[in-house]
Amino acid sequence: MFRRWVLIAACTGLLAAALATTSFGGGPLFWEISKQDDVVRGDARGVSIDEDGAITLAPTFDLVYDTKEAYIWSSAVDASGNIYLGTGHEGRIFKVTPSGEGKLLYDSPELDVTALTTDPQGNLYAGTSPDGKIYKITPEGHESVFYDPPDKYIWSLVYDPASSTLYVGTGNKGIIYKVDSLGKASPLADTSQTNIVSLALFKNGDLIAGTDPSGLVLRISPAGKVFTLYDSPLQEIHGLAVGPDGSIYALGINPQAAGQPRRASVGVASGTSVTSEGVITISSSDDQETPAAQSSGSGDISSILSSGKGQGRSAEGAKSAVIRILPDGTSDLIWGSRDVVGFGIKLLDQGRVLVGTGNKGRVYSISANHTATLLVQSPEDQTSTIVGGTADLFATSSNLGKLYRIGRQTVTEGTYVSTVRDAKFVADWGSLSWRGAGDIQLETRSGNTESPDNTWSDWSPWLTRSGQQVSSPKARFIQWRAALKSASQASSYTTSDSKKARGESRMAERGGQGVALQSVTLAYLPHNQAPEITSAVVLPTGVALQEMPITIDPSVASSGLDPALFGVSMNVPPRRYYQKGARSLVWQASDPNDDTLIFKLLYRSLGDTEWHLLADNITTSYYTIDGNRLPDGSYIFKVQASDSPNNPANLALSTEYVTEVVEVDNTPPAVSTSKPVIRGHTAEVTFDCNDTTSKILRGEYSIDGGTWMLVFPVDGIADSPHETFKVTATFDKPGEHVIAFRCSDASSNTGTSKVTLSMP
Repeated sequence: MFRRWVLIAACTGLLAAALATTSFGGGPLFWEISKQDDVVRGDARGVSIDEDGAITLAPTFDLVYDTKEAYIWSSAVDASGNIYLGTGHEGRIFKVTPSGEGKLLYDSPELDVTALTTDPQGNLYAGTSPDGKIYKITPEGHESVFYDPPDKYIWSLVYDPASSTLYVGTGNKGIIYKVDSLGKASPLADTSQTNIVSLALFKNGDLIAGTDPSGLVLRISPAGKVFTLYDSPLQEIHGLAVGPDGSIYALGINPQAAGQPRRASVGVASGTSVTSEGVITISSSDDQETPAAQSSGSGDISSILSSGKGQGRSAEGAKSAVIRILPDGTSDLIWGSRDVVGFGIKLLDQGRVLVGTGNKGRVYSISANHTATLLVQSPEDQTSTIVGGTADLFATSSNLGKLYRIGRQTVTEGTYVSTVRDAKFVADWGSLSWRGAGDIQLETRSGNTESPDNTWSDWSPWLTRSGQQVSSPKARFIQWRAALKSASQASSYTTSDSKKARGESRMAERGGQGVALQSVTLAYLPHNQAPEITSAVVLPTGVALQEMPITIDPSVASSGLDPALFGVSMNVPPRRYYQKGARSLVWQASDPNDDTLIFKLLYRSLGDTEWHLLADNITTSYYTIDGNRLPDGSYIFKVQASDSPNNPANLALSTEYVTEVVEVDNTPPAVSTSKPVIRGHTAEVTFDCNDTTSKILRGEYSIDGGTWMLVFPVDGIADSPHETFKVTATFDKPGEHVIAFRCSDASSNTGTSKVTLSMP
């Protein structure tokens, strides 16, 4: 029934909206963590994270019983408060008393106990898979096979005390059975689905079923009439709960949203998943983010589909979602995520919902107004079910299979470890500032590997005041850790009154421990890196470049801020136009620190050793040389880039790029003409073309002002500074005629000549 997930993150850059980093022209950078999407990416031990991103002390999360098994697939609680745990892959059932005493209740022959429920008399019903049976275990501990269905898997059970009927959801044919008190069974409904993953009861005796693979929520009457209440975009309705007002809360999951293949064989890995064939697979690490993903902005609530604004929104594309189906048939998405998979659901009072996930075993609390809070993080990988009575709530885990109590009181202290920050280069660390209230201390560590290891520095001494200098060694990567301790009286928030009031209200709900960390900001300055010029090209002769005018508000220009912040595009390409003899250079340059660059252009003649300044303080990445600026000849140009606008003189760095040889030629070829040789009606004229700098590339002739016609040199190829062309023309009429000739060099200079002749 569960699915295997791998958390994959995509880098969103230093200016991600949540993980804010700001800089001002070569000054320090500021890494701020304050929003919930940022904060939940860290590791929360004994702390909660509310909808505003504030870190507070979490409810107690105490180990009650360790089954010593790998997985807990199912759980149930009876009227006396005893908790039953169904495990895998040994197929064992454990009983834990209200006092916390646990014992093995039954060791079944099957691999997994996938469903549990109880009746008012304290009898336990257990469904096993694969090729499973339904066992009945009395309060005295007597076990027997209650029903042996023909189906391969038993995924869900629910008991109706009004009719003394046990309902059984099976796979892989999607049949629901009803079993009477004597164990006599009959099919209630054939749903045409593969698996009936979850079951719940209405007060009127109607049955609610969640299916796989179409993700349907079905209502089945006691007579077996099936009606689809909701057709979700998710593949599997993994959990169901019915509220006092008749609202149905459905937890859906969807492996396709994460791009995960559907498993076709039983495997021992971790997490759980059922294919359309009904085969369980397991995955152990749903949430292991790479450090790169942590720094780039991928987190477990970063793509929440509903967070306080979710009414009417769709769960399309979600990996997991909780949908509320109202009594009038309308539906409402109250929570959803593209990153987190939910396994357990528990409906509390006032419309609150708890969701246990496969992301660090975290339990999220969803309020009636759809805001999500990370309530507690388990020491185990996965919180598979949440059960409880009127007094306490319990969470079961997988990898390893344990039972925890979610307490009504908060812990006295907790820690939060941030994600790893990549400064891109070795950096100097500045101050560490935070906003909050109560007993809060922070420490840092740094290193030059992507993930913290034994080559990183030790944690620094605790910083007890906001704004203190970070003492960790200079390095590329840094991480901070916060320790929160309860206090008898809450101090004031250093925020607005509305924020303060909300924060104090939340703290009061949690026992008034008076400690909350709202935001943390780390200042750092990466070591300056030299600019880079990756290319420099020279455009054809005659192509000139002109900067396009950009209108910038004078107040913006004087502010020192990047005009792009105000919607002004500074990357407008220059206008191209013709200018005789112009030579334009265009280069590509960048700076690893995103510093502003200025350029210098130098030149030297081929064969010379000394460079000469052509232009300085160039702010664009191009420059046009006037055709008359340099004499004809072969030149080499050098572009120098400097980050001096954003760095002190002693720290500014530069780089340079040297072009290939560039010909500057503003002189047209010289054309000399031989005396025409006339033979009858045919005349032959030789034209010699010479250029001191460039190659002759083209020759053309025209007769008596007619169309210009191409002619090749005598040697067949125009490829040298000296070329000879022969023009042979035949005339039908006697008299005076004109043969005009022109040739062009590689710099588009054109030389001309003509011959006037008289034909007999």
